Amino acid sequence: MTEETVQTETQDENNAAAEAAAPPAQDEALANAQAEIASLKDQLLRQMAETENVRRRLEREKQEASAYAVTSFARDILAVADNLRRALEAVPDAARTDPTFANIITGVEMTEREVFNIFGKYGIAQVEALGQKLDPNKHQAMLEVPTNEAEPGTVVQVLQTGFVIKDRLLRPALVAVAKPADGEPSAPGAQVDTSV
Repeated sequence: MTEETVQTETQDENNAAAEAAAPPAQDEALANAQAEIASLKDQLLRQMAETENVRRRLEREKQEASAYAVTSFARDILAVADNLRRALEAVPDAARTDPTFANIITGVEMTEREVFNIFGKYGIAQVEALGQKLDPNKHQAMLEVPTNEAEPGTVVQVLQTGFVIKDRLLRPALVAVAKPADGEPSAPGAQVDTSV
């Protein structure tokens, strides 16, 4: 064997060894690339889900903002509605038949009706209270009235009307609640919890 032949054979052996070593290196590179692709796919899917969640949350917040945008303004206007009601309740019966005051009273009644029509347009409604069981989520008990005419814990008088805007409480109704008249034993659980 000549020196040239030995070199060629050595080169061939080195090339064969390199080729034999190459597939594992390529397999490893391929496996790494596939792992990276899987990782990037996972990150992409997570980012897409996060983006969708943010979009839904912003849409819900936008709807709530538009639905409840008038809340603080409505709270201020409730005083106007209360004063219109008080003005109408303060009119004596004699003044209602007097032609001089009849137009003024009619004007105040029409103004009150218009205020309530506008309230309805924006989803503002009165809280039903009279004759209802005390609901601490809608009513605020201001006093207890001893009576035998109503079940204990029932609203017997509304001191100030409560209002809701859509499904949220705007202002609780201030109410008087029935309690057993003196001398009668109170039934178990009949005490009204006014601390809520």
